[in-house]
Amino acid sequence: MARLPRLYAPDLPHLAQARFTVPLSAGGDGGAMLDQVAAWLEADARQHGVAVHGWALTFDQLLLMATPSGPGGISAVIQSLGRRLAARLHIGRVFAGRFRSTLVEPGAWVLPCLIWLETVPLRQGLAGDAELWRWSSAPAHVGAAAAGLLHDHADYWACGNTPFDRQANYRARMAEGVAPSAAQRIEQALYGQWALGGPAFVQSLEGTSSRRAAASKRGRPRKQPRAEDENAR
Repeated sequence: MARLPRLYAPDLPHLAQARFTVPLSAGGDGGAMLDQVAAWLEADARQHGVAVHGWALTFDQLLLMATPSGPGGISAVIQSLGRRLAARLHIGRVFAGRFRSTLVEPGAWVLPCLIWLETVPLRQGLAGDAELWRWSSAPAHVGAAAAGLLHDHADYWACGNTPFDRQANYRARMAEGVAPSAAQRIEQALYGQWALGGPAFVQSLEGTSSRRAAASKRGRPRKQPRAEDENAR
């Protein structure tokens, strides 16, 4: 089966996940390697016109929430990181297969996706608190670190009228975490690479997205009654 084209629509946030073939801690000082990849990410995002709203980097994966300026923006960032890492690690294949991505509905799923990706280090047992993991946007979102490469999404700004309010409200939401049902929706959207949002959002993508935004229903199409059958009733 031919793989689907990358799902893209202009001016919308994308959630992307790229897994590494070799853990970044395998060569020794994993922290130094994460520092380097984070620096490359900032440079590459600026170069390729990708506005990063949230990110998380662990030893086995990179997660991004970003709005690219064009259809190839996120792919260009991932490819550039792959070339840099391949040269540094002296390996051929950096990423385990094609990176996954999905379109995200603003106003409904941006904040859950941000919290989901920023709490990955907690789920992996790498940190006791998301804001203590410095290789993510969590510290910046709660006011514990400089913004760095971040371009905060409007949904984050809606968390409060002042920076203090936004940071406090976001910290409270991050402490609550993402409901299991919502986490499952996010992971399913990433795995299937279909749009993450409600029916109205998916319908709004018709004519603007690079391909069909939702999976087709399984099974054969419903058979339409023939005219003579209707007349016989």
